[in-house]
Amino acid sequence: MTTSVTPATSPPVAPATTARSRWVALGVLATGMLMTILDGSIVTVAMPAIQSELGFTPVGLSWVVNAYLIAFGSLLLLSGRLGDLIGRKRMFLAGTAVFTAASLLAGFAGSPGLLIAARFLQGVGSAMAAAVSLGILVTLFTAPRERARAIAVFSFTGAAGASIGQVLGGVLTDALTWNWIFFINLPIGIATVLVALPALPADRGLGLKAGADVVGALLATSGLMAGIYAVVTIEEYGATSVRTLGLGALALALLAGFVLRQAKAANPLMPLRILRSRSVVGANLVQVLMIAAMFAFQILVALYLQKVLGYGAAETGLAMLPAAVMIGAVSLGVSARLIARFGERTVLLTGLALLIGALALLTRVPVHASYATDLLPVMLLVAGGGLALPAVTSLGMSGAREADAGLASGLFNTTQQIGMALGVAVLSTLAAARTSALTEAGRPAAEALTGGYHLAFVTGTGLLIAAFAVALTVLRTPKAPAR
Repeated sequence: MTTSVTPATSPPVAPATTARSRWVALGVLATGMLMTILDGSIVTVAMPAIQSELGFTPVGLSWVVNAYLIAFGSLLLLSGRLGDLIGRKRMFLAGTAVFTAASLLAGFAGSPGLLIAARFLQGVGSAMAAAVSLGILVTLFTAPRERARAIAVFSFTGAAGASIGQVLGGVLTDALTWNWIFFINLPIGIATVLVALPALPADRGLGLKAGADVVGALLATSGLMAGIYAVVTIEEYGATSVRTLGLGALALALLAGFVLRQAKAANPLMPLRILRSRSVVGANLVQVLMIAAMFAFQILVALYLQKVLGYGAAETGLAMLPAAVMIGAVSLGVSARLIARFGERTVLLTGLALLIGALALLTRVPVHASYATDLLPVMLLVAGGGLALPAVTSLGMSGAREADAGLASGLFNTTQQIGMALGVAVLSTLAAARTSALTEAGRPAAEALTGGYHLAFVTGTGLLIAAFAVALTVLRTPKAPAR
């Protein structure tokens, strides 16, 4: 049962006054999300070219991704709350500007150290902008049906960005140079800022005194940073190494200290009332499991297509494009209507069931697969993401009042990043270990790789089943939060 506690004060907000201005504002927020997701997927395609030109070691190359993930994941919660305190529009504009400037620096980077530093700054900017995007959205769209449509558009943007990034990364790297995967952010970022200035509603925020908990901010940020660092380096150091276990224990201790601090602080950074919402807690847990599992689809299927079936970078992106098209058709075409009629929980369960079917099919994909018979059905079933993503987003924001919208948005984005990091660490490690075992047993390379991916797909299916169980038992149709 959802519990809501009305805060003593709410931030003054100047809402958009017309339907047209609200949808223009949504376009700005979706473009910001597209830029963030696009950057994440486009970089992975260009990694070999970056390594060759800048002289990265194999271990050093991983930090082109890790530096971004650590900054992004660890600063989302803090950025979301700061948006509530100083103004969500101000935070979005500042974050987009930082990300755009860091993209320019990354494009001109001539050494590994400079590129890693630029990627860290990109993560900082992305965290600032992404953390408040959903918070702005839910304050703009308050009517249930209209909000469901807006969240469907926002969710589709993320799925589209991942697929477009894979295609665009291959094209830009092949036709031009790897530098252009960063330069492409410049016109998008500048246009986003220029349109956002008049389009996004002005809000003054609660003021820093309403949540100026410096100790809490340090505990939360350092705890998340240590935890994400431990997860993204599992493949390098091993899950049971002293380094990994020590960092994991440190992260848990810091985050436990953060929670205790929030329970006692006069002006907490994260008021614990937000965790009293069953929908918020359940939706965030479902999201961690679902996003971790879907890494098996987004990344490992791409690796399977390239390493086992011999597809090129652009060909791989095109092969996975039907999944993005299906997610878009479902999320934009029917998800809002289904949510309005049957409720978020029912739609989420349906979407998860389709995703379970998709990953279950992948557990049997052969070494010499036919795209039409072995992979296309998977791409079609991934349409379940077009139901699950908008529904879980609606549930994750359902318990947030106006004063906490940025915090709820930051929390939701943080659990998304945790899910991605866990998916990368756990599923990649399992696939690599299984592949090594099969190779040592004398299996051919393609067969060993496929066997490794099978184990990852089985694990991903199990994670989705766990997400289904949580949604079935924990989530309920949310009540409107008190205003």
